[in-house]
Amino acid sequence: MAVLALTGSPAMIAPVSAEFGDHELCIETRPSQGVLRAQENHWSVVLIDAEFADAGSLDLVERLASSGQAVALITRAPSLRLTLDAMDRGARDVLSLPLDAGKLRELVVRCHKLAARGQSEHKVVETGEAMVGESASMLEAFKTIARVARSNATVLIRGESGTGKELIARTIHERSDRARGAFVAVNCAAIPEALLESELFGHEKGAFTGAIARRMGRFERGSGGTVFLDEIGDMSLPLQAKILRVLQEREIERVGGTAPIPVDVRLIAATHRDLEQDVTAGRFREDLYYRLAVIGVQLPPLRERGDDLRLLAEHYVAHYAREYRRPVHAISREALALLRNYRWPGNVRQLRNVIESAVLQADGGVLLPAHLPQESLRDRPQPPLPEASLLTLSELERRHIQRVLSESGGHMNVAADILGIHRNTLRRKLIEYGIAS
Repeated sequence: MAVLALTGSPAMIAPVSAEFGDHELCIETRPSQGVLRAQENHWSVVLIDAEFADAGSLDLVERLASSGQAVALITRAPSLRLTLDAMDRGARDVLSLPLDAGKLRELVVRCHKLAARGQSEHKVVETGEAMVGESASMLEAFKTIARVARSNATVLIRGESGTGKELIARTIHERSDRARGAFVAVNCAAIPEALLESELFGHEKGAFTGAIARRMGRFERGSGGTVFLDEIGDMSLPLQAKILRVLQEREIERVGGTAPIPVDVRLIAATHRDLEQDVTAGRFREDLYYRLAVIGVQLPPLRERGDDLRLLAEHYVAHYAREYRRPVHAISREALALLRNYRWPGNVRQLRNVIESAVLQADGGVLLPAHLPQESLRDRPQPPLPEASLLTLSELERRHIQRVLSESGGHMNVAADILGIHRNTLRRKLIEYGIAS
């Protein structure tokens, strides 16, 4: 098996040659010669640098892929948009530079198996959606999105509050064959339990006090499109059983109704919870868990995304400078250092809010530490919890909530962000544990 790499930066490719085992790795730096060599039919995979051939790399990816050649894009700055565009053009994968020999070997084996079976991987359709990030964990999430978008597979998105789960769900919808249908989002933690069933499935006239007319639920309104259930881990067991029926039977029943109603929806769910642990504890149905987790997308917290923080901060500075017509065009090193030293319990959503506030406060072309909301960026010390062996899980949770409320000055939104739950979920727990808010 042999691999051809078309790149103007051979120094970023050559080091993996020694680790590439028995496979031949050839490097071509000349665009005209590279195209000719790529058209030879003995390559296991052709790697194309995103900056190769005067930025005509995506056209070259499409040209080679359409001829049956296995192609992958390599790039120093992977992003959701570039990943989706490359895989839309027929790329088998997108690898970040410098190359990882192990991932390259995996790609070669995968391409070899697909070639032996005469198969190709799915392409995706065009969209204007984008997310900022080039860390390895985000690149893996981007590639998963690209591979599953056009299928009808159920997707489970995991990540802390504020990591961008709904944006990922919308991207999957807009890249799917259901893009012409509705994208219906429901935050299961934000709607009181007594109303959630009616919100999801609708109700018949007279089904309960106040039901003065028949009402369609979110699943009916989303038929032909996608229904996104955010924070599904906060849903009660009886409602989980009804969601399982939707997945198994593709039908729902309105509250107060008796006739089944067929629905044609793709379900995408999201949670910040450890569902495996909840299944073990009996808080989440095992059969529903396995039906939801057909495809999993893991979104890392911002504190684990390395230089993505700088990219995101610069992105939001440019965005809000345009929106508010402010002169800011850069972030000072000192301001960026403050941002890097914070743990971001509210993740990307919190960063966006901080940058929006700073842009409005800035009075020049550079965002300075004085423009940042200092109170929001102050990490408070966390006193240790008492010995876990002496307390029940409920008591541990109650004390932790009390501590976070105290450290956040009683601010519900801040406390909910730190805990990684929705404000309404926090309110319910305060009532459950008898904690004064």
